[in-house]
Amino acid sequence: MKKNILITGTSTGVGYESAILLARNGYKVYATMRNLGKANNLKQAIEQENLDIEILQLDVTQNDSIQQAVQTVIDKDGKIDILLNNAGAGFAKTIEQASQEEIDWVTDVNYTGVIRTTKAVLPYMRKERAGHIINVTSVGGLVGQPFNELYCGAKFAVEGFTEALATYVSEPFNIQLTLVEPGGIATEFLNNAVAKTVSKEGEFASGEYAPIFQKYMEGIQNRSGSEEVSPYQTGKEVAEVILQVAQSENPPLRIRTSAWAENFTKLKTQADPDGSGIVDQVKRDYL
Repeated sequence: MKKNILITGTSTGVGYESAILLARNGYKVYATMRNLGKANNLKQAIEQENLDIEILQLDVTQNDSIQQAVQTVIDKDGKIDILLNNAGAGFAKTIEQASQEEIDWVTDVNYTGVIRTTKAVLPYMRKERAGHIINVTSVGGLVGQPFNELYCGAKFAVEGFTEALATYVSEPFNIQLTLVEPGGIATEFLNNAVAKTVSKEGEFASGEYAPIFQKYMEGIQNRSGSEEVSPYQTGKEVAEVILQVAQSENPPLRIRTSAWAENFTKLKTQADPDGSGIVDQVKRDYL
């Protein structure tokens, strides 16, 4: 029986590309998204290549939605081999200017959603004594960046959550955990992050943050158009790293997806690039 994989956030970008690439490489893919109205491109790809992909509704902010999707997979296959937590949303705004509703939303989509889906699949993986949970985070989960404190905080939380979980579920239950850490992704993800930032007219037009924000935006534009090593990758390039991780017999806890991301996080990662060292140390100290 081929391995299956449940993927969140597959309407566009990394999730979309991962669903197609993994199916091409022999996986049974359960591609989920919050809004099934955005599934047309994926449906066309499935039909054109006869891919083994089933599209399901799943909203990472709604526990009932998660439980229903997971139960669908279990009813059909009896197991979940891999969970790819890809759903997320960019956000760039100062903490002073963000509303409480926005703060809650960023945290819910980027962090709490990962907890919900992980909690839903763990009992089945533990029963099988096998499984792999792959969490797409960001270099922003390792290095804080201007106007991204809310997003980075959520991604830092996913990093800590995953690292802690790895210390006690990997060996006894043969459940692997991996953090995939891209730099910028040149997809709708980036566009949406900027759109949410400037959605309110005049929000950064005045005030003490305005010149800092202007410099920040100019930097984004300059880097995206640079012919030098760029922080921005395509969704397909990140998906290729995810496939590599999924196929690995001994997957790393952490992996960056580009030379830029590796260099950007070097001060944080050079002592323990793949994260295995700190997990081993914690096991020795606590277990």
